[in-house]
Amino acid sequence: MRTGSEGTRLVFLRGNSGSGKSTVAALLRERYGVRDMAVIGQDVVRRTVLKEKESGCSGHVTVGMVDVMARYALAAGFHVVVEGIYGARRYGEVFRALAADHVGVTAAFYFDVPFEETVRRHGTRTKAGSFGEAEMRSWWKPEDLIPGLDEALVGPELSAAETAALVLARVGLPDGGLVWPAAT
Repeated sequence: MRTGSEGTRLVFLRGNSGSGKSTVAALLRERYGVRDMAVIGQDVVRRTVLKEKESGCSGHVTVGMVDVMARYALAAGFHVVVEGIYGARRYGEVFRALAADHVGVTAAFYFDVPFEETVRRHGTRTKAGSFGEAEMRSWWKPEDLIPGLDEALVGPELSAAETAALVLARVGLPDGGLVWPAAT
C-alpha cells in the first residue's frame, strides 16, 4: 500500500550498536528542525514501548510496530527517520516493502564502523553502564546489509555532523545547522 507523498522523506539508519545511528538521528532533527520529522528508534519501540526482548521472539512485534508507525507518520506528512540495529534477516523484507511503497524520496544508510570503534564510542554515551563490550560482541553483525535496500555505507571517517549533513543533502532537505541556540 502506497504511503507518504512526493514531499515526504524516509531515511533508514542501520548498523551495529555504538556506531553512531542515534547520534545522527538526533542531529538530523536538530539540523532540519524538530517539527515534521518523526524518529522511530528501535530501542524506544522495542525496549520502552513493547518491553520486548530481541532474541528468541518468533512473533517479534517490533517489526510490525515500526512498519505501522513509519507508514502512519509518512501518511500524515512527516519525514521519517527509522534508526536502530534492525538486523537484515528480521527487518529486511519489511524495510524493502516500506521503501518500495513510499511515494517520496527514500535513502538508506548502513553504519560500517569497526567493532573497536563502536566500543570506544559506546564508552562516551550516558548509557555506557547499561551494557558493555561482551554484550556488544554478542550482537555484532558485520556488513549486515539488506539486499535490495541500496544502503550507502557510512564509515568511521565521517563525524556525526558530517553524516547528518550528508543524509540531509541526499534526501533534499534543508540543513539549517544546529537550530538550538547555545545556553547563555
